[in-house]
Amino acid sequence: MALGAFFVVAIVVVSISCMVWPEKGVPVLAYHMIADDDDTYSVSAVEFEKQMQYLKENGYTAISLLEFAKAKKGKFTLPEKPIIITFDDGYENNYTTAMPIMEKYGMKGTMFMVANDIGKQDYFTVEQMKDWQAHHMEIGSHTANHVPLATLTSEQKKEEIVASKLLLEWKGLNTVFFMAYPFGSFDAESEQLLKENEYLGALTGKSGLNTADTNPYLLHRVNVPHPKFGLTEFKLRLLKANVYKRLGL
Repeated sequence: MALGAFFVVAIVVVSISCMVWPEKGVPVLAYHMIADDDDTYSVSAVEFEKQMQYLKENGYTAISLLEFAKAKKGKFTLPEKPIIITFDDGYENNYTTAMPIMEKYGMKGTMFMVANDIGKQDYFTVEQMKDWQAHHMEIGSHTANHVPLATLTSEQKKEEIVASKLLLEWKGLNTVFFMAYPFGSFDAESEQLLKENEYLGALTGKSGLNTADTNPYLLHRVNVPHPKFGLTEFKLRLLKANVYKRLGL
């Protein structure tokens, strides 16, 4: 058997095993816009509702990142099938469109705000962020200016990490404990700066599941872009996270 064919067969076998015996771990879904357009980072309201309904009907319970962090310390008991739902950038449609759908299915999530975009057209206002938190939703940092941290100088990294947290908290929001790395860009220095500035964790763009052993500053996510194959694609992305976990990728 050719090497390429062998790997294809191996992946199929692993995928089937993951469907029959799913890996233990917490998937973190990563959305951007919830809007009816063809942008790569946009999921329509109809598709988003189908996804939330699927999660509900298949026994998933949405938890917050803070609850996950507490569970790692033995201070919170995870439900049987936990899932974390996140949104990057701070688009207003997360509030106007996604939140009512999530509440309909008993879900909650985390929005990562670019601090200097607050109040700009099509982005969250301060009032909306406060109401978002009042509905048991979290707010995290997506840096101050949505820049790839690994490309910055030490001083620039510190400014993006510290300023974004302060700007959000000075608006009267709850304490910011988590960051989503813009463009999935980070390095060891970024991780250290987060620790020094009282962040409890950060999310990468790497696929997979999260467990008590996962580095809290290198959490995995399941990217959910504009779907080409409807709910089937969503299911396959959840399966991919299981496969990555099974293979230790």
